[in-house]
Amino acid sequence: QVQLVESGGGLVQPGGSLRLSCAASGSIFSINAMGWHRQAPGKQRELVAAISSGGSTHYADSVKGRFTISRDNAKNTVYLQMNSLKPEDTAVYYCNADRRLSTVVAGNDFGSWGQGTQVTVSS
Repeated sequence: QVQLVESGGGLVQPGGSLRLSCAASGSIFSINAMGWHRQAPGKQRELVAAISSGGSTHYADSVKGRFTISRDNAKNTVYLQMNSLKPEDTAVYYCNADRRLSTVVAGNDFGSWGQGTQVTVSS
């Protein structure tokens, strides 16, 4: 019912920046909360950041002060501005969305998911 497509990933040097975008289509009326999760090779998927319909934000401790999540409701798009990137940030980044913020934060399969975009931080 909701389609999410991520873009903006790529290869950057440590200390560099990237901005990820996630465009939603379909039953967008059902979307209230959106977020980003990431999964590195051999590791579980983890929450990066989430944003509610009211604009309140939540961040993983590992990215606080470096990443910023935002949304443009007119464009049905959520963004993740990533600054001061570290090699540890290397992962596939997934966008998710749901009516409930709790579902987005939990990152379970009851929400809608994009296919992911690769972010590689390396010199």
